[in-house]
Amino acid sequence: MSTIKTKPIDQDIDAFLLSVQPEKKRTDSIQLKKIFNSTIKEKSSLWNNNMIGYGKYHYKSERSRQEGDWPLIGFSPRKQNIAIYIMSGVSNYKDLLSQLGKFKVSSGSCIYINKLEDINPSVLKKIISASVADMKRIHKID
Repeated sequence: MSTIKTKPIDQDIDAFLLSVQPEKKRTDSIQLKKIFNSTIKEKSSLWNNNMIGYGKYHYKSERSRQEGDWPLIGFSPRKQNIAIYIMSGVSNYKDLLSQLGKFKVSSGSCIYINKLEDINPSVLKKIISASVADMKRIHKID
């Protein structure tokens, strides 16, 4: 059975965020971490040197033999944009997304933003809270 290669690592999240370039993406990522931390109580971890993940659940694919642990929610400052991972699926929050601001979505679980001021942080907090609550309910996590 194959396992997921993306795993939490024992490195400092703040040090990682301070290394993000360019400066605007770094400041947005630091602010985004504050938004997540003020919204949910799940512990954050750095996953594979590029993603800040919150909480954890066990993943088992229905389409393959892949399984492992994965964060309940997270974000990653990428070269093109900042990806926000809504593991319960972005399509579950269409009403909130209509109020979020300027962003793009993947067909599955990613919201892509160019800069933090493009979105409404209050709406993002609602999406974060709802997604974490849904993931905990789906995966029976306290």
